[in-house]
Amino acid sequence: MNDWQRKSPLDWQTYVNKLVKVVAVEKHEYEGWVLTVDPISASVVLATFPENEKVSISFVMGHAVQEVEILQEGDSDMKQRLARILEPEESQAYSPEELEERKNALKTWLETNHIPVGEQGELGRTLSVAGVLTIDPPYGPEQCSSANEIILSRVQGLVQGYFDK
Repeated sequence: MNDWQRKSPLDWQTYVNKLVKVVAVEKHEYEGWVLTVDPISASVVLATFPENEKVSISFVMGHAVQEVEILQEGDSDMKQRLARILEPEESQAYSPEELEERKNALKTWLETNHIPVGEQGELGRTLSVAGVLTIDPPYGPEQCSSANEIILSRVQGLVQGYFDK
């Protein structure tokens, strides 16, 4: 196990949204913005933005990482650009203000119908229904997720009904 693999998830979190240079085995070097680090394998997920092309994603396997050097801190624009990479395409059609409006309207409607709902996640962007179901942006029935299929089906039906009204 190498030094990189011995780090904790909190250590790896400090690299997220930063431009880094990763030195891997056999002197291979990779440069890019850190999207995330897999907590199990310690693999680094890098994003690069080649000119006139869509984003390019690379993975550097954790066991191959020898050194990671931070080259640049990400500003707020870069953090938003990186966050949009992992968003579903349909949520990109909404501005941040529209997404906030949709979230709040759905949350209010669920509360009005006596369904326990809260917000979770770093930015409070995900709705949590009764602690067993989540609704991600843009807050439609397709964005509902739960291990309990019965609850999933019923809440999806409610959300669909809300948007059909």
